[in-house]
Amino acid sequence: MGSKYEHVFAPLRIRGVDFKNRLEMAPPSPNLADREGRVTPEFVDFFRPIAQGGVAVIHVGNSVVDIKEACDEERQLDLGSDACILPLTRFVEMCDGYGALASLEINHNGKDSDFDKTGKRAFSASSFIASSEIWRAQMRGRQPLPTIEMDHAKIRETVEKYAVAAYRCKRAGFRMCMIHGGHGNLISQFASTLYNKRKDEYGGSLENRARFAIEVLDRIRELCGENFVIEYRISADEIHPDGMHFEETLRFIEFIRHKVDILHVSAGLHGEFQYMRNWWQNYLMDRMYNVHYAADIKKRFPDLLVCTVGSIMNIRQAEDILAAGKADFVAMCRPILADPEMPRKYALGREEDHRPCLRCQYCGFRLMIPAVINCAVNPFIGNETEFPGARVPKAAVKKRVAVIGGGPAGIQALQTLCERGHDVTLYESGDRLGGNVVHGSVLPFKQDVKDYLDYLVCQANKAPARVLLNTEATKEMLNAEKYDALIIAVGSRPVIPRIPGIDKPHVHWAPEADAGKVEVGEKTVIVGAGSVGIESAIGLKRRGKDVLVIEMAPDMSNLRTSAGGASTELMSLVEELAIPIRLNCRLEEVTDKTVVCRNTETSAEIEFAADTVLLAAGMTARQDVAENLRRCAPETEVFIVGDAAKVGTIASAVMSAFKAAACI
Repeated sequence: MGSKYEHVFAPLRIRGVDFKNRLEMAPPSPNLADREGRVTPEFVDFFRPIAQGGVAVIHVGNSVVDIKEACDEERQLDLGSDACILPLTRFVEMCDGYGALASLEINHNGKDSDFDKTGKRAFSASSFIASSEIWRAQMRGRQPLPTIEMDHAKIRETVEKYAVAAYRCKRAGFRMCMIHGGHGNLISQFASTLYNKRKDEYGGSLENRARFAIEVLDRIRELCGENFVIEYRISADEIHPDGMHFEETLRFIEFIRHKVDILHVSAGLHGEFQYMRNWWQNYLMDRMYNVHYAADIKKRFPDLLVCTVGSIMNIRQAEDILAAGKADFVAMCRPILADPEMPRKYALGREEDHRPCLRCQYCGFRLMIPAVINCAVNPFIGNETEFPGARVPKAAVKKRVAVIGGGPAGIQALQTLCERGHDVTLYESGDRLGGNVVHGSVLPFKQDVKDYLDYLVCQANKAPARVLLNTEATKEMLNAEKYDALIIAVGSRPVIPRIPGIDKPHVHWAPEADAGKVEVGEKTVIVGAGSVGIESAIGLKRRGKDVLVIEMAPDMSNLRTSAGGASTELMSLVEELAIPIRLNCRLEEVTDKTVVCRNTETSAEIEFAADTVLLAAGMTARQDVAENLRRCAPETEVFIVGDAAKVGTIASAVMSAFKAAACI
C-alpha cells in the first residue's frame, strides 16, 4: 500500500526519461570540486544521502560553461572542456544507483564573474559596473571594473559553450540538465532591461532580448537530441524596480515555452544583494514564498510542465501544491540538506522524524567564507568523508554516558550516543527540553524554530535513553553513578549589566517577555539591538506596546552578526513599525520609572521613561557550572559542548555535540 502523498510520489515520463516522483533537489553549490573544477569523491559522497533519500532529481548549482571567464565561487564545476566528462560519470552513476536523475545547473555568471579569480573583466549583455563588482573592489582595495559588452562573435562563442556543456553532460550519462536563465545570470542579463542596454538585434524589444536564450536552447536541443530533458530556471519577477517583472516574464515564456521541457520558477536577483531574499528566503518570510508565480504560470500555460521552489518546507506542503495543480514538480534545497531522508520518512509514515530546516541561512553563509556547506541542524552535511552514508559507526565498547543539559547540544549528543549504542542518561534542570530554543521559538514569526523544537523533543523522547527532567546534576550525583564519559551541554545565561537598579522587579530577560512569563507595561525599553532585542521589540510593538531599543554600539553590526541574512528583513519591520533605536547609548541605571543612559560619543546623560526594562545584551557561557562538573568522569572522556564552551548558534551547538558524541 502506498503513502497518502499520491501526487508527490506520482511518476512521470518526459522524452523517454523516467521521473520516479515530483521532487527535485534545488541546486546547491557544495564547494567540493577540485581545483580544476572536476567532480571529486567528496563531491559524490556529499550527494549520496540525498540520492538515497528519495528525490527524483538532484541538480548541482552554478556549474559554469567556462571557468576561465565565468567563476564566482570556490571549487565550482567547470564544463569548459572534455576533461570534465569522466569525473562526472561518477556522480551520474551514483545517482542512477538510487533511481535519481543527475542534473547540472549550467550557467555563465556574466556580470558577476569574479575578476580576482579569472584575471579578466566580466562579460555581459552591455557594459556597466555591477553591484557585485563594486562590493568586491571595495573589499580588495581596487577600482571597480566595468563589464565588457559581448560582440556578435562572443555571443556565438558563448551560445556554443552552453550547448557543448550540455552535450558533455549527456556524454557523461546525464539524461537532463537545467539551464540557468534567472537570478540575473548571463541569460537573464540579456533578457532584462535592467542590464541590457543594447541597440542591436539582441536589445530593445522583448523579442530581441529573448534572442540569446532562444539561441542557447535551440543549440542545446540540436546537439543533445530529442531524448534529453531541458529544465529552464527563470526569475518570475526580478523584484528590482528597474528589472523584469511578472507580466513581461509571461510574455518571455511565450518565446521559450516549446523549447523547454520543465520551467523552474524562482524569483529575485543574485548579485543585487537586497533582492537575494526573493530566492533565498529567511525565517521571517512566508513559506511557499514563490508558489503563486508558478501557479499563475500554470494557469496561463496549462500544457507547460512547471516546477516551483522557495521555502517549501516539507512533503505535506509539496503534496498540497501538486494536488491543487499549482505546479507539476516541487524543488527544495535547504530542507533536503537539513534532512536528506525526508522523502523516505514521509513515504514510510514517519513524518515526526523529519528534521526541519530553520531557514537560518547558515549553509549559504558557509559558501561566502568560503567553506564546504554545512547545515545548522544536520551535522552529517559536509562531513561525509568522516561519516560515510550519514551514519555514525557503532561503538566498539558500550559505555555509560551522562549528558548534562537538554538544549539542542544535549539532545544532539543524546541522539548520536544512542545511535552508537551507548547507555545514555540526560539530566535537565528545568521542567522541559529544548534549552534556549524554547524561548527562541515563542514569537509568531519563529515557526521554523518552533518546528525544530518539536523535533528535538520528539527525538529525545523516542530515544532509548533515560531523560531526567527537573534534575540538577551535581558532582555528588555524577560521581556516585561512575559514568564512563560525560558531555556537558549546560548552555549559557543572559548577560546582566552590573549597574544600579538592575535587580528591580520590572527588569527581565527579553525572551521571558516574549514567552509571556513576565508582565510587560505600556512603555518598554529594550537593552540591546541584536536579533534577540529587535525580535522582541517587533513582537511587543505588534501587541500595541510602546517600545524603545537602546544599543551601546555606534551601528547595527550586532544585528547583522546575530541575524545574518534576516537582518535586512528585521530592519524593514523596525522601520515599518516605527520602532525607535538609539545607538551609542549605554545603560547606566534603572530607576522605578526610567532608565538612565549615557551617550558613548558625547558623554551626555539622557533619561527615558520605562515601566518595563528588557535585557537583550547577549549571553555568557555557564563555564562555572561546566568547570564544577568536568572531573566527574575520566578527564579524557569529558567534553564541554555548545554554549557551555563558547556562546554561538544552534549550528555550533549541534556540530560540537555531534563531534564529541561521535568519538566516545
